[in-house]
Amino acid sequence: MHTGLYNRNRKARNTTVVDYGELLDEGLAELGLEQRLGDDQLLMAYVTELMNWNRVYNLTSVRKPADIVTRHVLDSLTVLPHLHGDRILDIGTGAGLPGIPLAIACPEREFVLLDSSSKKLRFVRQTLGILGLDNVTLEDARIEEYQPERLFDTITCRAFSDLPDFYRYAARLCADGGRMLAMKGVYPMTEVECLEDKTVIDDIVALKVPGLDAERHLVIMHAGDDQQAT
Repeated sequence: MHTGLYNRNRKARNTTVVDYGELLDEGLAELGLEQRLGDDQLLMAYVTELMNWNRVYNLTSVRKPADIVTRHVLDSLTVLPHLHGDRILDIGTGAGLPGIPLAIACPEREFVLLDSSSKKLRFVRQTLGILGLDNVTLEDARIEEYQPERLFDTITCRAFSDLPDFYRYAARLCADGGRMLAMKGVYPMTEVECLEDKTVIDDIVALKVPGLDAERHLVIMHAGDDQQAT
């Protein structure tokens, strides 16, 4: 674990860093995660690493520390109550979203982060080493070619594809009784209408991201019998 080094460096933070640290604390409290994550510095360390890498590698269009906290970290954590089971796959994880914040919040669960961008996976790999997370593994692969040894209880997707594509790629990887969580902005009416079988949707939940004045929705789906891997 590298949190000791991070805590020492944290003493020298400037006012801007303090501000986004307070923003994170306030957001965690609003999400009811203050007791679970309020004293954990790993989320702050993740924000710091993402800012540092973003200056050179353009991992995300979100630049400001406060926006990274709100639009990435807190946004990711809003799906925490909807995770199911112990084995989670994050498709198209990019810079580790929502996978890394969720893995920090759930050390008892196993997370697999999948992406085909070597640049982004380099960032994720180095960041996992700094954070000392041992409940996360990386898969450098395209989703249509990915063949895991075991299926997943929950499959997440934040900015990978539309609902029909997400369902087509994810359903075969979903364990019996598992669920698929597609994170969306405004209510995805058009994407829902494009689904061949709308009965695979269990619910569409409006999410409230602390500090964000924008719509967020979570589409919760299950795999139909004809889509389950055999």
